[in-house]
Amino acid sequence: MTAPRDVERVYSTADVVAKLRRLADALESETSFRIQIAGERFRVPARAQFSVEHERGDGEEEVEFQLKWKIEDAEGDEDAEGTVV
Repeated sequence: MTAPRDVERVYSTADVVAKLRRLADALESETSFRIQIAGERFRVPARAQFSVEHERGDGEEEVEFQLKWKIEDAEGDEDAEGTVV
């Protein structure tokens, strides 16, 4: 069983642009990809569910781009590219 984790990392604009380009390429080509966040590297399967969320409150607004998948989907995904986002 995988340990629970909830981290948020702030990146420079240049780093975010690079990560989003790689993510867009993976989504467009329907391939899985690897990403490293706060020192942990993991695989996002090609069939991950993508959503966009908008929140407003307390004088702030937030947009979240979110990918969600079952852990077993990532473990069983043998088509993964070795790309680290």
